[in-house]
This record gives sequence, structure tokens and C-alpha cells, in this order.
Amino acid sequence: MGAQSKGVVMRKWKSALVALTAVGALALSACSGSSRGDTASDPSSGAAGFPAGSTIGVALPQKTSENWVLAEGLFNDGLTAAGFKPLVQFANGGVTEQQNQIQAMIEQGAKVIVVGAIDGSQLGSQLKAAQDAGIKVIAYDRLLENTANVDLYVAFDNFKVGVLQGQALLDGLAKQKGSGPYNIELIAGSSDDANSTPFFQGAMSVLQPKIDDGTLKIPSGQTKFEQATTQGWKAENAQKRMDTILSGFYAGSTKLDGILSPNDTLARAALTSVHQAGKPNPVITGQDSEVESVKLIMAGTQYSTIYKDTRELVAKTIDQVKLAQQGQPFEVNDTKTYNNGVKVVPAFLLDPKIVTKDNAAQVYANDPNLAPLTK
Repeated sequence: MGAQSKGVVMRKWKSALVALTAVGALALSACSGSSRGDTASDPSSGAAGFPAGSTIGVALPQKTSENWVLAEGLFNDGLTAAGFKPLVQFANGGVTEQQNQIQAMIEQGAKVIVVGAIDGSQLGSQLKAAQDAGIKVIAYDRLLENTANVDLYVAFDNFKVGVLQGQALLDGLAKQKGSGPYNIELIAGSSDDANSTPFFQGAMSVLQPKIDDGTLKIPSGQTKFEQATTQGWKAENAQKRMDTILSGFYAGSTKLDGILSPNDTLARAALTSVHQAGKPNPVITGQDSEVESVKLIMAGTQYSTIYKDTRELVAKTIDQVKLAQQGQPFEVNDTKTYNNGVKVVPAFLLDPKIVTKDNAAQVYANDPNLAPLTK
């Protein structure tokens, strides 16, 4: 073969090699691009990973219940034990303070921010800034609403909480008040708390059929969430409303058989109103297993509460932070339920437990604070 022929062959061979390399690169790029696309579209995927010892922000709401106060210590201790630098703050001054705290966490280099929101619909700008900075956002206990910039929701199953409360009210009425019909009143949580609606809806899924068939009567006529809401979850607001209901609809011998209360603080407030009106104890529900309410349950004054072990909830949240630090996907068990108005937020839901005097010792057996109260 002549030199010219060899040159032609070599040029053809090099051209073919370049073409093959280009095809291979395109194929690799396509595969890589597909992988990135899958990860980006998977709402439960973790962060790309970040150094051990990084700062983790925890933005908690106002100290409206014992469980929030307990969470503060658990996050500080648990994140420290896991090798992180915790930055845990309460926003007792309100929504603006929480907005400022989250912004400060971003500026201080937090890699994950856990948010227990005062108002989950008022943090959009801060959450966008967090995700623009590559920070993962975990909604803790309360859903973050009207934003795409939330990666995960960790909570107890709030609709189920309501179902358990509604069923407990029916069970308690049958057990303590004989045959119906029964007069009851409804209390709902704060309208700016995303949890209040599923609590109420879950309970009403049980109670509404009994209202419709006449087993349950609501003399005040206040059957809608908007009528029953308690702004700020404040005890004084619930007590004032119950005072008005009792004076307006329960004069004389008219009996109040039961009250649906979404948490223990409001249950105790309602009981104060009932006792001041000279009425006997109604069957009343609650939530959070607060010490004073557990005492009332064991004394037969409050009928039920819900046990949502804050230790379990904080521990699961810290487990999710560890996954993010390792660059692993978040653990989820619900990808359909929690639509925040912009997206369905992937969730990890824990299982709440109903507590009455009959099962309190069993449910609280491993809780060092509550177990002694049942003996």
C-alpha cells in the first residue's frame, strides 16, 4: 500500500474513532442526564451530601404545649450526639421572628433546616432562599403550605388523630352517658396551623354520620371548622368561647354530654368553663398527653388524649437528617396525602395512639415522665 493510500486509511480510521467516541459520550451523557432527572424529580431524594459536623437549623414555633418544649432539648441532644451542630430556636415573638430566624440559619450555613411552623403559609420567601442555597427543608409536625420548597414532612398521621378523637368521644358517651341522643360541642385548633384541619376533618368523618342520624346534637349550631377554631391554640380563647356557648345554649338543666377538643390545653380550658357553669363533667377528648391532662384522665375528669411520643418524632427527624448528610434519599411512607397547595409533599408518618384510663398504664409504660402518673 502506498503512502497516500495509508494516509487515507489513517484519516478514515481516526474519523471513525472520533465518531465512536462522540456516540459513546452522548450515550453516557444521556444516561447521566436521565439519572439526574430521576433524582431531581424524586421528591424524597436527599441532599448531595455534606460534611459531618455541619450546622442543622431547627425553627420551632411558640411554646404553646409541653411537647414543643420537650422537642427543643431532644433536638439539641440528639443532633449533638449525631455529630451535628444544632441551632434550635423558638419564635415566641410570632411569624416575623420565625422568618428572621430561618433567614439567619441560611446565612449561618445550615445544611438542613427543620421547621415547626407557626403559620406554614407565611414562610415562602425564606424557604425559597433556603433551597436556592442548596439547603434541605423538613417540615416537622406541621405541614409547610403553598410552597414547592419543602422536601419532606415528618409527623404523626394527623387525620388519624382526628379519627381516634371522634371515635373516643362516641365510645365515652356510650360508656358514661347511657343511651343518646347526646348534646355535644366542637372545638377546633388554630386556623393558621395546617394540622388543625386534618384533626377536625378526621374527627368529623366519624361524628358527622351520628349528627346526621340524630344521635349527636349540637345546640350551639356551630358545626363548621371556621366556627369552632381557636386562634393561636390559646386556652383563654377556648374558655371564652365555651363560656359564651354555655350561657347561650345550656341554661338551666340543659345537659352538655361531650366536647370534641383537639388537644389537652384546650380540653382543660373547656373543663374550667364547664365547672364554672356548674355543669357535670362532659366526655372530652384531647391530644399530646400533657402531664396535667394525664392526671385528669386517671382521676376520671378528662376522658381521653392522644399519645404522640415526641422522642420518637424527633429521633425519626434526626434519622432523616443523617440520610441527607450521607447523600441518601429520605425515607418516606406516604406520597399521596399531603398536598400543600403547590405540591404533594412526601411524608414519613408515625402512628398515634388513643389513651384512656383503661389503657394508660400500657401505653405509657416506657415513658419515664408519664408512666408514674398511671400507678
